[in-house]
Amino acid sequence: MGDESAADRNVEIWKIKKLIRSLEMARGNGTSMISLIIPPKDQISRVGKMLADEFGTASNIKSRVNRLSVLGAITSVQQRLKLYNKVPPNGLVIYCGTIVTDEGKEKKVNIDFEPFKPINTSLYLCDNKFHTEALTALLADDSKFGFIIMDGNGALFGTLQGNTREVLNKFTVDLPKKHGRGGQSALRFARLRMEKRHNYTRKVAEVAVTCFMANDKVQVAGLVLAGSADFKTELSQSDMFDNRLQTKIVKIVDISYGGENGFNQAIELAADCLANVKFIQEKKLISRYFDEISLDSGRYCFGVSQTLRALEMGSVEILICWENLDITRFRLKAAEGGGTEEKIVFLTPEQEKDKSNFTDKESGGDLEIVDSMPLLEWLANNYKTFGATLEIITDRSQEGSQFVRGFGGIGGIMRYKVDLQGLEDIENGMDDLDIDIYDY
Repeated sequence: MGDESAADRNVEIWKIKKLIRSLEMARGNGTSMISLIIPPKDQISRVGKMLADEFGTASNIKSRVNRLSVLGAITSVQQRLKLYNKVPPNGLVIYCGTIVTDEGKEKKVNIDFEPFKPINTSLYLCDNKFHTEALTALLADDSKFGFIIMDGNGALFGTLQGNTREVLNKFTVDLPKKHGRGGQSALRFARLRMEKRHNYTRKVAEVAVTCFMANDKVQVAGLVLAGSADFKTELSQSDMFDNRLQTKIVKIVDISYGGENGFNQAIELAADCLANVKFIQEKKLISRYFDEISLDSGRYCFGVSQTLRALEMGSVEILICWENLDITRFRLKAAEGGGTEEKIVFLTPEQEKDKSNFTDKESGGDLEIVDSMPLLEWLANNYKTFGATLEIITDRSQEGSQFVRGFGGIGGIMRYKVDLQGLEDIENGMDDLDIDIYDY
C-alpha cells in the first residue's frame, strides 16, 4: 500500500469512527432500529426474501405505534436494497430506523454504505439501538505487516492483518553444512558453501519483492525478519534486498523454529513493535512539520485562515488535522434580501456564542446560516479537490500534543515557499488582529 492510499484509508477510518459514535448515541422508541450487514459473497435476493418474511412477522406486533415504525423501517431497508443489483465487493452495511433526538423529536435515519475493506459478518437485528460491533471490529487494526521467516531449511513469506494471517509463499532449500573434512579442498568446500548461501539470500530477496510489492509500491506497513541463524541479519544488510523494502523493516527477531511455527512465534515476539508502527509514522510526520518550521523554509502553514488560504492556492502537499478538531464551517448570507453574496466563516464553540460573528461588519445587518458542518468533515470530503493528502493525527504522542496545543490542531506541509503572513498583512491593511474568521 502506497503512502497516498494509506492516507486515504486513514480518512475512511476516521469517517467510520465518527459514524460509529453518532450511531451509538442514537436511541429509538420500541424496536424500530434495524442494523443489517451483508457480507461480500452474499446474494441480494436472499436478503430481500428474508426481509419479506420479517415484514410478515412484524405485522403481528400488538403495539400499533411499534408495529408501524418497524414496518416503516423494513420498507426503507427494502427500498435501499433496490439501489443495488449485487452486493458490493466489500459487502454492504445498512442502518435504518426512527431515532428520538435530544429535543424529543423523532427523526428518520437511513444510511447505507460499502465499507473500506471486506466485512465478513452477516447481521440482521431489530432493536432500540443500532449495533456497531462489526464496524468497530473493522477498525481494530487494518495495517498489513509482512513477515519473512528464513533459516537453513527454507523460507516462508506471510502477512498479518489484524488477527488474520496468510502465508503467501514458502520454499525449502538444501544448504551444505560445515564439516571438517576436505583436506586441500576445504577452501573449495567453504567457497561452494558461501556461494549456495549467497544464492539462497538472493532468491529470498527476489521472492520478497514479488510478495510485498505491486506497481512499484510496498504493500505492507512494516516488515519483520525472523529466523534462527544469522540469515535474517545477512538479508537485512544485503545489497540484493530491495531498498524500498529495507526501509520498511520494523524488527528483526530470533526464533527457535522455521516454517509456520516460526511464523506464529515471530508474530508474538514482534507484537509490541507492530502496535507502535502507526504511532511512529505519526511522530515522523509531525517531526517533519516541525523541521520545516525550525528551518524557517516557508513551506508550512498553521491555523485555520493560513491553512485554508494555502489550500485554495493548491500549495498544500500534506494537510495535517487533529482528529477532534472542534471548529465548524458556516455558510452565511445576509438576511432580508441584503444581496446574494455568501460568506464562509470558521468558528470555535466559544466564537459561536458571540453573536457579533453572525453580523455583517460593513452593513451591521444580521447574517443567516445557510448550512454548517464540522471543518474536519468538510476537509475529509473535499481535500482531494485541492490536490492535498489529508493526515488525521491524535494527540497521544508528545509531538501530536504539541501540534494541537501550539498550532491549533490544523496545519500543512507545502510544496513550495509562500509568504502567507505577508499576503495576510496586505489584505488586512496591515491590521495586526489575528482573525481566524476569513471568507474566500
